[in-house]
Amino acid sequence: MSRPVTIALDAMGGDQGAAVVIPGAAIALERRPDLRFVIYGNETVVQPLLEAHPTLKAVSELHHTDVAVRMDDKPSQALRAGRYKSSMWRAIEAVKEKRAEVAVSAGNTGALMAMATFCLKRMANVDRPAIAALWPTLRGESVVLDVGATIGADAQHLVDLAVMGAALARIVFDIERPTVGLLNVGVEEIKGNEAVKEAGKRLREADIPFVDYRGFVEGDDLGKGTVDVVVTEGFSGNIALKTAEGTAKQIAHYLRAAMGRTLMARIGYLFAKGAFDALKEKMDPRRSNGGVFLGLDGVVIKSHGGTDALGFASAVELAYDMARHSLADTIRETIAQVHPSAVAEA
Repeated sequence: MSRPVTIALDAMGGDQGAAVVIPGAAIALERRPDLRFVIYGNETVVQPLLEAHPTLKAVSELHHTDVAVRMDDKPSQALRAGRYKSSMWRAIEAVKEKRAEVAVSAGNTGALMAMATFCLKRMANVDRPAIAALWPTLRGESVVLDVGATIGADAQHLVDLAVMGAALARIVFDIERPTVGLLNVGVEEIKGNEAVKEAGKRLREADIPFVDYRGFVEGDDLGKGTVDVVVTEGFSGNIALKTAEGTAKQIAHYLRAAMGRTLMARIGYLFAKGAFDALKEKMDPRRSNGGVFLGLDGVVIKSHGGTDALGFASAVELAYDMARHSLADTIRETIAQVHPSAVAEA
């Protein structure tokens, strides 16, 4: 039997808090029986939910916390008020102290990044952390980063993002040399701002063994799955992510309206229900829920704040995979190949 994997949970994070976190963890446990949990939250709220899931309760430790970071808290405010005693901080701290291998939270993204960076610290030679998302495509999935951790990027930061994204893709997709592209306004080498053009030049010339750099990609390549890893800075990455989520909801709304417009349309829907169900499953954001914080001395997974139990279970399963394949160690090793001094500084 494989060794257990311990995940730290911020039970109070997200729009619905423990009401989603605990059932989500129970679903993940059904799929991954070797999971173990360290749960941080208000025991008055969490304990009754654990009682309703005895299998989960048997493999969990519950630690009471009085403070919960609000979804509208500013990162600096959350860091001041919630450091050392909030459910979010305690879950991250469990990773730092090796009591858990990964922390998962559906809470305030800015606060989570601030606390994770403050608590875990950055890896050697990584200037800024990033958030990577698994993006549904026509070919399957791609890794897209950064989707909102930091705004703006110089050439070296984009190269580091490419390296970290490739390390994640090697684990998630089991590909030895993932294809990587830089998101740009065109595929021609003369297009784009100076940081993107310089990053492309460095990636071409570096010939990194585990990165198959394919040049610039455009916005429509995200959905096509042209490359395994799409690299951009956090401002444009977050806009792209929110645009894709909104477009998916828009298409779903159009389909529902069209299918109910006439009697013939409703009859046609019945005949095509299997195809529509397959489309709905493919576009379901819960299947790829979970952003991975990269570049820190520890792994943190950000679940969408408005997800349900199924979506949170996906984030926990992603955390499980990251722990199983030692993501932080893999990134540390790959960064060291690009920055040899990282070995001496670690």
